[in-house]
Amino acid sequence: KQWYQRRVRVFLFFLLYYITNNLRMAVKKSAAVSKAKNASKAVLKGGKFTLKKKKVMTSATFRRPKTKITPRKPKYARKSVNTINTAKLDKYSIIQNPLTTESAMKKIEDNNTLVFLVNTRANKPQIKMAVKQLYDIDVAKVNTLIRPDGQKKAYVRLAPDYDALDIAKKIEII
Repeated sequence: KQWYQRRVRVFLFFLLYYITNNLRMAVKKSAAVSKAKNASKAVLKGGKFTLKKKKVMTSATFRRPKTKITPRKPKYARKSVNTINTAKLDKYSIIQNPLTTESAMKKIEDNNTLVFLVNTRANKPQIKMAVKQLYDIDVAKVNTLIRPDGQKKAYVRLAPDYDALDIAKKIEII
């Protein structure tokens, strides 16, 4: 009788263990199934969980898409002084000196043209204004070139009213 009761107890124990295990598995399965159903509903509904469609390429060239360009916010200035604004060109810094070479003298005599060495950053209108202010003469046109030594040379052609020889004597080139 004792061995029978022991067997029944063991049998009941295993039966109880089996039932609770199956219940646990069933609960886990039902949780997984419900989670999967919710996910499928979300995908079907769209919004955050939409499946991305593959873009169709219509041209042979690939253009990189435009992205956000943030403006620069430096922690400190890389230069202490802005060099462009500090050195403004005035009439005295534009025209450095007149040239007195043989070819320059020939230009004065033949073409009514004065020849100057000028600042390399000066442009033609600035040179024209500087000559006009310094020597009180009208300028017809200005030609410039940069010499092989890096200096800029300006050929200043005077208006027909003015004689380059007289101006050259006035500024003591000749």
